[in-house]
Amino acid sequence: MNVTILLLTLLIGALATYFSGKSAAKVALIVGVASFVECIFLICQQQQGVNVGFLAQWMNTPNIHIALNGDGLGLSLVLLTTLLTPLIILSSFESPIEKKNTFYALVLFMAFAMAGTFLASDGFLYYIFWELALIPIYFIALLWGNDTFEARKKAIIKFFIYTFAGSLFMLVAFIYLYQKAGSFLLQDLYDLNLTSREQYWIFIAFFLAYAIKIPIFPFHTWQASTYEKAPTVGTMLLSGIMLKMGLYSIIRWQIPIAPQAAKELMTTVIVLSLIGVVYGSFIALKQSNIKRFFAYSSLAHVGLIAAGTYSLTLDGMRGAVYQMLAHGFVIVALFFVAEIIFRRYETRLINEMGGIRQQAVKFASLFLILTFASVGLPGTFNFIGEFSLLFGLSQVNIWYAIIGGTSIILGAFYMLRMFQKSMLGETNSKPFADLTKIEGFVLGVLVIAILFLGVYPKPLTDLITPSLVEIMTQIK
Repeated sequence: MNVTILLLTLLIGALATYFSGKSAAKVALIVGVASFVECIFLICQQQQGVNVGFLAQWMNTPNIHIALNGDGLGLSLVLLTTLLTPLIILSSFESPIEKKNTFYALVLFMAFAMAGTFLASDGFLYYIFWELALIPIYFIALLWGNDTFEARKKAIIKFFIYTFAGSLFMLVAFIYLYQKAGSFLLQDLYDLNLTSREQYWIFIAFFLAYAIKIPIFPFHTWQASTYEKAPTVGTMLLSGIMLKMGLYSIIRWQIPIAPQAAKELMTTVIVLSLIGVVYGSFIALKQSNIKRFFAYSSLAHVGLIAAGTYSLTLDGMRGAVYQMLAHGFVIVALFFVAEIIFRRYETRLINEMGGIRQQAVKFASLFLILTFASVGLPGTFNFIGEFSLLFGLSQVNIWYAIIGGTSIILGAFYMLRMFQKSMLGETNSKPFADLTKIEGFVLGVLVIAILFLGVYPKPLTDLITPSLVEIMTQIK
């Protein structure tokens, strides 16, 4: 078995979901769970030394391959994708959704494109998957989003133009690299002997694409409005998985292809990333809408992850991968928390909440664990990621670690204040029912993953470290 089976499962599953009529939600969930089981099986095979990748010639002129790399780094992000996808689908079961077959087919197609991005090892194929992921989220956000059609259209078009424009710079870089290497294969691009000037422009071209997708300050202006206007499922896909495409690509593509430029521009990109940490934290403090609040909280966290990737240290990169996964679990759970509150109170304004803990102890307890995880409390997976990130940054410059560490202090302040306002205090006039079975299951699975990996991250460490060590050899 190789990774093509997993991709075909998601692609064929998307088509089957579209034609399944009223059973679309159940079919989509079955496909999502099947893809997760296949991913676990692939990881087990890969850890036993089996090559689960795939390589075949696609075109002779130009020289393009269907090349899929089944190493630990890629599979770890596919694991995130295939775990979150069925949970995201399940989380929407109690929400009113029109044209369910189209909606869930788009969700699965997006999962297919994102998984392909994490697995592709041919630049042309990678770019196709990268762009394909943009199509379904555009329609999900535009057609099923919040607010009026005109209001969300403005936000979604801005998001589309920003990300598509950034991707064009990356495409130009790939075309230039192909002219030098005669191939789009990742290893062939690694082996290129580029001049310092060439590396500089290649690095910048990739950076524009990734900085917008993540986003890194000051390329973040599309994020909050898009997260707010998109339906919760779309926001979960964007924040939980899609932004990881940019962070992953820094490690897989940008730095190993242009290592000298990465070293020369390290200070600039780390400073921009850390500005995002502080900026996102302070802007989060001013938010009254809980979805925008989580959006800026996410901006602060991914800024720290980006800083770790650009530290060019093994600990920094490993911490970045840890935190990609941890952030995916937590941010999806937090946006689901916001959706659960909206279902009961029909508001996303934090000041209109309150007293929920008195009525829904289970919900408030899980929310508190997620709040502690978000601020990196020891015992949670986020603590493992943040510690590794800061340790990697300290190897470059201790001040980077100190500034990055402010995310813990600021995060604790704004997250606990938000929890206090929404869960404690005076009770809202409307009753708040505790978690349903589906809501409890989705939040429970995510909390278990966060706590388990917070105590025992070794399986993930064993999975990703060999790939990162190999990438580090390209940098030195």
